[in-house]
Amino acid sequence: MTLVDAHHHLWDLAVRDQEWITGPDLAPLRRSFLLPELEAQARDAGVAATVLVQTVTVAEETPELLALAARSELVQGVVGWTDLTSPGVADELARLRSLPGGEFLRSIRHQVQGERDPQWLTRPDVLRGLRAVATSGLTYDLVVLAHQLPSATRAAAAVPGLTFVLDHLGKPPIASGELRPWAGLVREFAALPNTVCKLSGAVTEADWRSWSAAGLAPYADTVIDAFGPRRLMFCSDWPVCTLAASYREVVAVSRELTAALSAPEREEVWSGTARRVYRLP
Repeated sequence: MTLVDAHHHLWDLAVRDQEWITGPDLAPLRRSFLLPELEAQARDAGVAATVLVQTVTVAEETPELLALAARSELVQGVVGWTDLTSPGVADELARLRSLPGGEFLRSIRHQVQGERDPQWLTRPDVLRGLRAVATSGLTYDLVVLAHQLPSATRAAAAVPGLTFVLDHLGKPPIASGELRPWAGLVREFAALPNTVCKLSGAVTEADWRSWSAAGLAPYADTVIDAFGPRRLMFCSDWPVCTLAASYREVVAVSRELTAALSAPEREEVWSGTARRVYRLP
């Protein structure tokens, strides 16, 4: 079975600081993570294709990621960033797609989890930007906290022509063992046909030192039931996952969490959904 990793990151601290990497807990991430290291990790885990995702709200990053994809056989898609609130967002999306590697641009993402306004996604200027993303033929990746899921649901309902991809299960409170209200909120989001979910980020939402497949299972089962395999995709979230687990460990626990699915259903989670949603070769 072909494996596609639909969500990982790369950064070079010699090029740009990652200001979000602060404090002793995140210290293991305060180094550069470059393509050769990813290629070795992916090859060891049996991954044949990946999607590279933005990390900072800096306009210069997306062209760099596109250029990197253009010279990599492994990276087959890029989730970039642009200012959704800009009146010129449509022109900027067209510019990005005209750059070297622009054909690899598949989706746009903004760090909504860092916005203080829980209704940020439904602001008129943001909805205008989301409609421009839809018109451009791209998808939109959502990185939100659980309490922001209602706004994400309203945004997805307001722009039905855009596929919304929920990163990291919508950040459920796995470390505390609570399912509510996250489970109900994620089901409301999943009820919309233009929504998809990434089976990712679970190990870092859990207790980094004592997580287990049994502890992750209620959250994985919730999204498997809510979205179904055709709207669920495997992702490593490497290297952020390394705070709690290695690349191979993330692959292994994801296999365990999807073991009850049929072979065709597992094929969807492990490659089909990602290839379809991100239009990968």
